Amino acid sequence: MTQISALGTAGDSTQDAPTSGLRAAGRPSKPKTTIGNGLRRISFELRGYFRQTDQVFFVFLFPLVMFALFASIFSGETVVDDPRFADVTMSQYYLTGMLAMAILLSGMQFLGIDIATEKHEGGLARLGATPLSPVSFFIGKIGLVLLTCTVQLALLMALAVIAFDITLPDSGELWMRFAWLSILGIFCFAALGIAISAVPRSARSASAIVLPLVLVPQFLSGIYVQFSVLPEWMQQVSNLFPLAGLVRGMRSVFLPDAFAAAEVGGTWGLGNAAITLGVWTVIGLVASLLTFRWSRGRN
Repeated sequence: MTQISALGTAGDSTQDAPTSGLRAAGRPSKPKTTIGNGLRRISFELRGYFRQTDQVFFVFLFPLVMFALFASIFSGETVVDDPRFADVTMSQYYLTGMLAMAILLSGMQFLGIDIATEKHEGGLARLGATPLSPVSFFIGKIGLVLLTCTVQLALLMALAVIAFDITLPDSGELWMRFAWLSILGIFCFAALGIAISAVPRSARSASAIVLPLVLVPQFLSGIYVQFSVLPEWMQQVSNLFPLAGLVRGMRSVFLPDAFAAAEVGGTWGLGNAAITLGVWTVIGLVASLLTFRWSRGRN
């Protein structure tokens, strides 16, 4: 997605940054202007996002496709051979994992590859010549992830109900838990995505570097493989990273409370999950601010 003005994208080549903004180039942006530019930028990011069919499939639709496949393959099977969890199907279990995967892919994978590609193809250098501040740029990107991820999560739950007869929570407390887990997860993985976009040394290497960083944790966090069957040391290591906490939190929303007995320590560990997500969000934001460049050689 190659942008050529403070607010537009490549497809909006006739649009220029506001004249008043150009006159203000080189002067510090006021907070209101910074936030306003960031919010306005979200619409341009959305437009560019849905113009790229590969992103629409491999980021936006991929979790839905994977959920449909796994839920169909393991239809009717229960999660563990334990009478306490006889009513927990693999379809329910995979729903929790795919919800977390949607947040991971939309945040970390998409932004990590997209920003690195823009940088090395020159799109960010052109943006850097406008009054758009890095903070406004971050607001636009994170706003894009927030909106697309919200739609993804809604579509996943709709598919679960319509195609696989999964019952959604009927408690306001559980929906509030789902909301804060989702929002914290989105900000965490969006921040990490912006941070790792500084690692690739070329546009071609972006996918090769980012994809392993998002693929391996999926196997270690209970998305594809039931978390409780992993070796204990692997579970402990995985819990140090944000994805495991997010997936566990999703299980606490959509699976019965009794299923907590199958988790590490016999509890959902929501406090630890929140702390882990929060710490990694701060790490991602600090790393983003320290490493972000409009181009390879320009701060």
